[in-house]
Amino acid sequence: MERGAATAAGALSCTFRSPSPSPTTSPAAPHWQPLLGIRSRSRGRGWGQRAVVTGAPRLFLPPPCRRFRYCSQSKLLGMNKGQNRCSLATFSSFGQPGISLNNEDLVKDKLLIDCGEDQDCVIDGIVALGKFDALHIGHRELAMYASKAGTPFLLSFVGIAEVLGWEYRPPIVAQCDRKRVLTSWAPYCKNVVPIEYQVEFTKVRYLTPRQFVERLSRDLKIQGVVAGENYRFGYRASGDAAELVKLCEEFGLSAFIVRSVMDTARSYNGVTTSINSSDKGQVSSSRVRHALAMGDMEYVSELLGRKHRLVLTVKENHLQERKRIMLPKSCMLNMPPADGLYENCDLVNGGHLGLCRVIINSETIEIEMKDENSLLPNTIQENQQLGIEFG
Repeated sequence: MERGAATAAGALSCTFRSPSPSPTTSPAAPHWQPLLGIRSRSRGRGWGQRAVVTGAPRLFLPPPCRRFRYCSQSKLLGMNKGQNRCSLATFSSFGQPGISLNNEDLVKDKLLIDCGEDQDCVIDGIVALGKFDALHIGHRELAMYASKAGTPFLLSFVGIAEVLGWEYRPPIVAQCDRKRVLTSWAPYCKNVVPIEYQVEFTKVRYLTPRQFVERLSRDLKIQGVVAGENYRFGYRASGDAAELVKLCEEFGLSAFIVRSVMDTARSYNGVTTSINSSDKGQVSSSRVRHALAMGDMEYVSELLGRKHRLVLTVKENHLQERKRIMLPKSCMLNMPPADGLYENCDLVNGGHLGLCRVIINSETIEIEMKDENSLLPNTIQENQQLGIEFG
């Protein structure tokens, strides 16, 4: 298993931690990807030819825009919301009884860690499910569809690497910078800023797919979910998009399954590099990390739908001259691009300080301002956050 306007630069409100707007005009209409509609066998009516998938719900494609509220260049397919929020018995994916969740368990083991005891922060909302580590254009697509179906929220799962023993990797987006990025999504989400809530992976790791959907319905009382077509959930990722739709129908939730946002493969030195075994050309956080590691900032911007912002905490051992700042790499709060020289960057600290060039090496980050008057006395202070946006 994995609301507010902002200035153009966006205020930096990062708390000190180690690496671990609405614009006046809306952007051009996005290119909508079609969705995959999935319906369980219990339904008797159909829309045209259906393909049977053994042991799973049926897959179907309806005529364009019939019976659906939202339609653009493509078809938006989803499940009708059920009428009941009944409490169902829980079973594992192997048909064995699952763990029973009584009221005392739910209070003790609340699902959201930043929502309060009553867990009503997402009530009647549409929740986008995913890892959301990069907040790239594929993640934005999920938020867009959630906003078309209701009030959009993101449910991010945290602590996965620690629990599974994965090697530490710096985040692509600094934790303190996520709100600014989500604010920039408002024009794509009916001028609503999606709000993100976090779920500790340890609290859902051993839940079966059915138990997980049950908790979404019973604990959070949401209206529906949005997920990508490759979404996996439940213990050992045993549930897929088809099962998610089937379970949501049983628990009275809407389910919208979104096709992956595809990307044209890039090659370096004439060789097309395979990102990972699951890479089929879709936009992914792995692609963003790979492009950052190659220093291809134009490509990073395409994948993110914005410039990459590296957030730095100014420490007492930084050096500052009239138009130059040098900081140790230990001050970084998120993943930098590869070592090298980067022209046409912007330095921000809650406002735009000016254009600059950036040199990154194995130990330091050197920022050289284009305008020698950009850095007035006391402009840069200890424990302040700076942001470098790579052009």
